[in-house]
Amino acid sequence: MRIVAGEWRGRSLRSPTWEGLRPTSDRLRETLFNILGPSIKGARIIDAYAGTGAIGIEALSRGAGWVCFVERDPRAVRLIEANLRTLGGDGRYAIIRADVTSTAAACGSDAVDVAVFDPPYAEDAAARALDSAATLPGERLRVVVEHAKRYTPPARHAAFTLTRTVTAGDSALSFYERG
Repeated sequence: MRIVAGEWRGRSLRSPTWEGLRPTSDRLRETLFNILGPSIKGARIIDAYAGTGAIGIEALSRGAGWVCFVERDPRAVRLIEANLRTLGGDGRYAIIRADVTSTAAACGSDAVDVAVFDPPYAEDAAARALDSAATLPGERLRVVVEHAKRYTPPARHAAFTLTRTVTAGDSALSFYERG
């Protein structure tokens, strides 16, 4: 895995050494950030189900103002910490070891601009991610859910409306806006 663009472009990230963690591919991360574009600069981001931290680290590399990594697996938390240490992360982040259902409480009360959820692939994964996102502060919150392409994401759920879905291989990214 490598960082696609920004300050840390081309730098490698450590990968998990255990089964059960599915890092977002470089290609899918590039697609995600191409769609989000310059709105990442200065934004407050949540990387939920953070895994390796690749999404949040990519956001920091591209100029995000602050990233909250939420991950419950202690091995993944250590992996995120190691990746940020290697890059010389400058403190524009928090790493929270928690279940995503407590994301809002864990990441603070400041408005969030973008929340990216990469839950384990399951038929109801997108809906469960949107339920968790519903408690996040921010009127203009955009939520992105990575899910298996074979599962159709809800058009509307928990006060979020689907605006776009893109696919790459077996994976899909569904973009939602509040309202």
